[in-house]
Amino acid sequence: MMIDTHAHLDGEEFRDDLDAVVQRAREAGVEKIFVPAIDLKSSKAILELCRQYSDRLFPMVGLHPEEVRADWREQLAEIKSLLTPHSSLLTPQNPSPSLPLHSPFQPLSIGEIGLDFYWSREFEQEQLEAFEEQVRWSVETRLPLMIHCRKAQNEMVKILRKYENDLPGGVFHCFTGNQIEARELLTFERFVLGIGGVLTFKKSHLPDDLPAAVPLDRIVLETDSPYMAPVPHRGKHNEPAFVAHVLHRLAEAYGVTPEEVERQTNANVHRVFSGICQ
Repeated sequence: MMIDTHAHLDGEEFRDDLDAVVQRAREAGVEKIFVPAIDLKSSKAILELCRQYSDRLFPMVGLHPEEVRADWREQLAEIKSLLTPHSSLLTPQNPSPSLPLHSPFQPLSIGEIGLDFYWSREFEQEQLEAFEEQVRWSVETRLPLMIHCRKAQNEMVKILRKYENDLPGGVFHCFTGNQIEARELLTFERFVLGIGGVLTFKKSHLPDDLPAAVPLDRIVLETDSPYMAPVPHRGKHNEPAFVAHVLHRLAEAYGVTPEEVERQTNANVHRVFSGICQ
């Protein structure tokens, strides 16, 4: 059974056939699907969506860097209130409680958060501040992070270093970098790299770079549905059932069986989301 750690199933692309998408995932052997938010509205919608599919979908809440605007402080204040079930466990005598098993009424992770300077730096300072505040939430609540980073790895790493010893861990989502970038991210020992459909693209360097720099115990599977569908579905809407193509390409790249990739990546998910996703 596979785990898709990143799928935007709340999108318009799935409005008319979500039941079928979830059923196809089940038939393909996808046991769990993690659903990230991008802002306050989607955070609330995703919590409700995951209640409807509580045996399969698991929510995250957070403010995506491309959604950071002048009102970011107000949005974060309301998003943080959605973390109350975890925040309320914290006391001065017990600053790092052992969280109960995840329920569909509680966020699985803080995400999708991060930094993105690819298109614009108009809200650069706001992105930096919003990202750091959400990183602090992770320290406070012990919820792992789902991190998006594009054209901002230096800035991201600088912020994470401040909290490195206290962070519970997380996922560097949609990793497409080189060996040097991978090795730097892996210095955050409780974090893993999220690998998706780009791995299967004809011109991708990942099949060579990942085995050279990244142990298999530092990788989790993802689709980033509905985006970046893997070969042979490239150009179509991506969906969680297609994560199997990522798994098989990883097996080829690492020279192991698909069963070994499945076993190891599942173990990695349970390690990063320990005590929350069982």
